[in-house]
This record gives sequence, structure tokens and C-alpha cells, in this order.
Amino acid sequence: MVPAIAHADRFTFQDLVAEATADIGSRPARLVMTMLGTVLGIASLVATLGFAQTAAMQVASLFAGTASTQVVVKPATASAGKDKASVATAQLPWDSPARVALLAGVENSALISTVKLPEKETITAVPVNDPSAAAVASPTLYATSPELLDTAEGGLITGRFFDEGHDERGDRVAVLGQRAAESMGINRVDSQPSIFIGGVSYAVIGIVDGMERRSEMLDAVIISNGAARADFGLKAAEELSIRIAVGAGPQVAEQSALALLPDAPDSLEARAPSASSDLSQNVQADVNIVFLILGVIALLAGGLGIANVTLLSVMERVGEIGLRRALGATRRQIGTQFMVESIVIGFIGGLIGSALGVLAVIAVALVQGWTPVTDPWVAAAGAVLGAVVGWGSGWYPARRAARIEPVAALRGA
Repeated sequence: MVPAIAHADRFTFQDLVAEATADIGSRPARLVMTMLGTVLGIASLVATLGFAQTAAMQVASLFAGTASTQVVVKPATASAGKDKASVATAQLPWDSPARVALLAGVENSALISTVKLPEKETITAVPVNDPSAAAVASPTLYATSPELLDTAEGGLITGRFFDEGHDERGDRVAVLGQRAAESMGINRVDSQPSIFIGGVSYAVIGIVDGMERRSEMLDAVIISNGAARADFGLKAAEELSIRIAVGAGPQVAEQSALALLPDAPDSLEARAPSASSDLSQNVQADVNIVFLILGVIALLAGGLGIANVTLLSVMERVGEIGLRRALGATRRQIGTQFMVESIVIGFIGGLIGSALGVLAVIAVALVQGWTPVTDPWVAAAGAVLGAVVGWGSGWYPARRAARIEPVAALRGA
């Protein structure tokens, strides 16, 4: 007798894909409902990352003119003892703006200090103290160098800002922030209005607005360092605010301490902008949390939908499965067929969801006038994730189909 020769399995990979995809498009309505959950889930995830990246870029661009282009130098502090306030270990030179002006990357700088008035002393535009009048909170008093207006990117509504001559002589002139001027009833300076700071008369020579880098000064009264030293005993400036070119922060922070105090640079603290905005990162994290939760929920719903429809397809095709088993198909081939079917459905849903997510980011960005930002790898990962969801959803139905016996299947059919 001639021994039987084992024939190779003629059920190739192409045959497997053809069998698995033959039934997918036979019921379009069912296919759409099956993929809907996966589409929504992937679209949510892709849109989440796109919205977060776009929002982070927008926040970074809005704050690039302030946080990323400013260095603040302050004296270092040390504890004066237990339960005592910390004290400064050094003093900023009064000519600090001139000392850092030649550093590369420095555009403008100004000394800024908060002046504390003696107790019960106020700032008012009324020369006579009326005890019966309602108490009104006084605006904050700042002492600065003449370079403040350019450093803080402020503008003049009316009048002028004090200059170096006013500062050197200690002239009693003041500039009001816009909101402080409104609260004090001063809207023009051509009539030479005066305010009283701790009972000392100061001539108002200007009203400022803008102050993009120091918006708190719109509610303040600003006098020169010279006047603050002469009238209110200002001994040292609190900080040096430096407006810098983009990207010059680390360099200026390091060199400014040497330029200001060459003998003791370690006694100064220079705060430079970080390479990335903490605020943009926080915004991105908050947006991610919300949309990722929604995306995961939608993906779970999509996975359950694929599992249910695949299981229903197995029950409807019991006779077909039994016939194929009777003709020689193995359990592995049957299980792999339904597994591939689920993976293909999930992959198609992932592709559609990724496309919808990217389109959503672009549409929202165009409506808001932003620049859309999205990583192309995110869209590709969305399609792969859809296939993974299909694989996970099709595992149980494929296992159920593989365990169907030919005799029982044909008898039931």
C-alpha cells in the first residue's frame, strides 16, 4: 500500500481575510451601529490630545510676551531667628538698571519697591480729612525708577512719566494708574492736580494704562525712588524687573547677579522663565483628564458593541460553522476567522474616529482663530487602538465559535 501523504493546509492567510471580511459589509446598518462606539471613543481620545496641544500652544503664545520675557532679581533672604521674619542679605544698587543695560538680551529694566506708609496714613486727593466721611481704602504706593513705563510695557493716557531729573532731585511728583485715578476722581493733569501721600502733597503729572507686565500698578500710585527715599525712608529697592528677549532668560539670570554685585553674586536671587509654561502644562493636563475619561467610556461601550454583534453573528452562522468544520476546517481556523472579523471592524472604526478627531481639532481651531496642533502619530495610534479594542472584544465570540462541534451544529441547523 502507498502511504498517505499529509497535504499542506490549503486555507491560506488570504482565504482567512476573505472569509472574515465577507460578512462585514452584508449588513451596513449593523456595521455602522457596531462601529459607532469605537468611532466615538477614538475620536474623543484623538480630539483630546489635539485640543490639549492646541490649547497649550495658544496659552504659551499669549504668555510669551510676559512670563517668558521677564527676569526678576531680588536680594536673597535669611531667617533672623526662631519665630522672626526673614531679612534680606544684600541690597540692590540704586543704579541697577544702568548696570544690567549692557547685558546681551536685556531690553529694559526698572527698580520696583512697595512703600509702606505709617499707620493711619493714607493716600487721598482731598486736602482736608473729614472724620464723618466713609473710609476708603488707599491705593498701593510704589516707588520705581524712571524706566518702569518701558519695562512694564505701559502707556500714557495723559501727561508724562517722571524722568531721571525728578528721581535725582527727589521731586514730589506722582503718576497714577488708570483705575487709581478713576477712584480718586482725577482724569486730567493740565490743571496740576495734587494728591496727599501721608499728608505730603504730590503733583500728579501723568496717568498710565496698559502695564502688561505689572497690571497691579493700574490700581496704584507711583513715585520716584528719590522721593520715596527722601519722604518715606525707603532704604533699598525690593526687586529689579528686567524685560528680556525671548530665550535669553537663563543667560540674563546668571549674568545679572554678577553685574549687580560682583563681590557677592550669591546674595541675589534671579528668577528666570522656565523653558515651558507651567500654566500651559496645567491646562493640557486638565483638558486631558476630562476628555480621556469620556474617551475611555466610549471605547468600553464600543468594545461591548463589537462583542455583542460578533457573538450574535456566531449564533446566526452556527450552520455555516458546522459545515466548514465537517469539510475539514479546524477550531483554530474558525476562531481566527471571527477574531480577524472583529479586528477589522475595530480598525475601521479607529480610522474613522481618528479622522473625525483631527477634523474636530481643525474646526475648533479655525473658529477660534487658533493654530491647530496635533501629532500625526496620535491619529495612527488611534487606528491601532481601534484594532486592539476589536481584538479584545472578539476574543470570547471567537472562542465560542471555535468550540462548536460539527454534528451538533448541523443537527441544530
